[in-house]
Amino acid sequence: MAGHSKFKNIMHRKGAQDARRAKKFARLTKELQVAVRGGTDPSSNPRLRSALSACRAVNMPKDNIEKVIKKAESGENLNLEEIRYEGYAPGGIALIVDAVTDNRNRTASEVRSSFTKYGGNLGETGSVSFMFNNVGHILYQKDIKNDDEILEIAIEVGADDVISDEISHEIITSLNEFNNVRDKLENLLGSPEQAEIIWQPENYIKVDDEKRAASILKLLDTLDNCEDVQGVYGNFDISEEIINKVNI
Repeated sequence: MAGHSKFKNIMHRKGAQDARRAKKFARLTKELQVAVRGGTDPSSNPRLRSALSACRAVNMPKDNIEKVIKKAESGENLNLEEIRYEGYAPGGIALIVDAVTDNRNRTASEVRSSFTKYGGNLGETGSVSFMFNNVGHILYQKDIKNDDEILEIAIEVGADDVISDEISHEIITSLNEFNNVRDKLENLLGSPEQAEIIWQPENYIKVDDEKRAASILKLLDTLDNCEDVQGVYGNFDISEEIINKVNI
């Protein structure tokens, strides 16, 4: 298991489905609230178009989406701020935490205490992000197409890479091509399970020690449960066998 999405998949299987769904809705609502600042017309606002696509992928009720857009159209300004935290988990694992908050002090306190509790430490801005690339990430379940078919389709629509395993197909794009590739794939394959901008590590650190792996995964889970956290990304490589032994 490497980095971002495999952790998400395993936590999704381990966690309560309703709770995970509610959390996903809350995060997507915040993303919509930030995205509509660039305008309420998806055709001229790529970030809003991406957020709407993500909402459709998880079957968010149309009323939820319309409420956010109507508030933006009425001029109601939500005091939301985007913040990025960088730091290290045990064993020198680099982490990036993206958050959207209406209370910077509350969020900083929650993130800092999460790192401290599980033996990590926060760093300065830029202390780990140079080890990651900001890319588009589009996720489809394994049964949508076989590995060769999905690779051929992804290359044809302009994706940079495809990572397939026994669970899913991860399609990686450049930031510039993300919306274009996502739209083309949606036309060909239907709505993806996830479509988002992520931080992808340039290299991964293999974690074989079970105790260290447990600390890293508990830190990730704690951060993932913070109200204001939108995404957590790391350069760890932990086998699914070890993850399944860890009680998170």
